[in-house]
Parts: sequence; C-alpha cells; structure tokens
Amino acid sequence: MQGYNGLKYFLTIVAVCLRTAYSINKGNGWRAIAWVFSSIAAIIGTYWDLVFDWELLQRHSKNRWLRDKLLLPHKSIYFGAMVLNILLRFAWLQTVLNFRVTSLNKETMITLVASLEIIRRGMWNFFRLENEHLNNVGKYRAFKSVPLPFNNVEDDDHDD
Repeated sequence: MQGYNGLKYFLTIVAVCLRTAYSINKGNGWRAIAWVFSSIAAIIGTYWDLVFDWELLQRHSKNRWLRDKLLLPHKSIYFGAMVLNILLRFAWLQTVLNFRVTSLNKETMITLVASLEIIRRGMWNFFRLENEHLNNVGKYRAFKSVPLPFNNVEDDDHDD
C-alpha cells in the first residue's frame, strides 16, 4: 500500500516538473504532456483521498457510498466534501490549461489556486483525522485515559 502512495506522490512531482517545463518552454508538446500527467496525478490523488484516506465510496456500507461509521450527523456533508475535494483538486489544472475565467492576471490566479489548495488540504485533514480516529477507537488502539504507574499524592491522603 505504501508503494502505491509513493507512486501517487511521484506522479505529482513529475506533473509539477512538467508544468514548470511547459511554463519555461511554452510549446504545445510540453503543454500536452503537462496536461496529461497533471490530469493523471489529479485523478489518482482524488481517488486516493476518497477511498484510502477517508475510506468513503464503500458501495456495501450501511451508509451507501460512505462508510459504516460516521461522526457527522448529516450524510450530505460527506457527499459535499467529496464533490468539493474533486473540484479543488482539479482547480490547480488551471495553471496548465490557462483558463481565462476572469480578468485576473496570472499571478493573482496562481495565488487564488494556491489558496484553494490550502482550503482543500484543511478539509482533507478533517476527514482523514475523523477516519483515523474511528479506526483507532474501533480497533481499541485509542483510550480516553492511560493509567499511570504510580500513586497520586491524593491517594496517599486517603490512607490516614
């Protein structure tokens, strides 16, 4: 499993390098290669987020397309987070495709896309931590408190 996760990061690094090469050389060949690798990296990263990190998209879960145990009371939040994660993960493809969505200059658009990535990672952290917590509690790897190997001073006072 770790090898596949490493491959995901490697593809992202290759995509970033190819986008840099495209920004320096500006050729159509570089743009096509950068677009293909960036798209592949985004698809694999999105799939990894949803299936492995968040453990969602489970077809046979009691919460269809989610997972059996959920902490948030409304399932729509999970579906909304999945859609938002996909949209934000693909937002950085704008740096390769150079969409002219608004009249913003290039540096402003790059700043906006970078800010969206920070938001995506914050959201990713929330659902990743939720999933990790549920797995730890479910497998008895997390405890509310850990007993200490010594007596408290208060315990000694009760003996008198």
